[in-house]
Amino acid sequence: MNRERAAVCHCLLIETDSDGLVLVDTGLGTADLQHPDRSLGSDWVAYAQPALNPEECALHQVVRLGYVPQDVRHIVLTHLHRDHTGGLPDFPHARVHVHPDEYRAVTDPAAAHHRHSLDRFMSAHRAHDPLLTPALAAESSEWFGFPGVARPQGMACELLLVPLPGHSAGHAGVAVRDGGGRWLLHAGDAYMFHGELEHTPPLSHPVLEPVQQGAQTDAAARVATRDRLRALRHDHADEVTVFSAHDPWELSRLAAPGTSPEA
Repeated sequence: MNRERAAVCHCLLIETDSDGLVLVDTGLGTADLQHPDRSLGSDWVAYAQPALNPEECALHQVVRLGYVPQDVRHIVLTHLHRDHTGGLPDFPHARVHVHPDEYRAVTDPAAAHHRHSLDRFMSAHRAHDPLLTPALAAESSEWFGFPGVARPQGMACELLLVPLPGHSAGHAGVAVRDGGGRWLLHAGDAYMFHGELEHTPPLSHPVLEPVQQGAQTDAAARVATRDRLRALRHDHADEVTVFSAHDPWELSRLAAPGTSPEA
């Protein structure tokens, strides 16, 4: 297993006929690269040692595809940790959708996780007062047996926020239909290494596992979520493609279908 391969933070860009561009998670933003210690926190930067490459920012990749930033009308977040929200200031006009449990965790002072969650949602990433919007319970609140599914407000495309608890107070995956009718599930940080889903017994990564343990809010819930995702992948592989936010081997495999992860 290659311990030196750099982790990634997958962002998913969705072209829709009804809602313009929809960006799932934002990764690190341009301001994070200009002032990383101030924007991300010096302790986190020293620990994570992120690659501060402007070409990898979502903003630059959207422009490289021939769009302008204003084409991104909606942002859907798996959760509000800094490595998923850094690009929010690059799209200040976009409406930002989160699962209602995650929204409550950062907006309700009475919520048990309010202070912890607000500390993880960096002040630099919300200084522009983003249009943070809680999703609403879907008509069918279940997706492949996962309960509590929510649908973003004001969007017509078929996109769902699927609760995947444990990593944050309201962590959720984002499920969307691809052009061929299959579902894609961006599972965020519900797991961090493909071996957790693909190996029996689950195989964690020696570098990524400590990151998960340091960030999670409920270890038992996170393990239960992982096991449910294992079952989803096993039972519905012909209907759903599952991927996580930080596994570089998964990214390579999705970019070049048919290849196998080298880990």
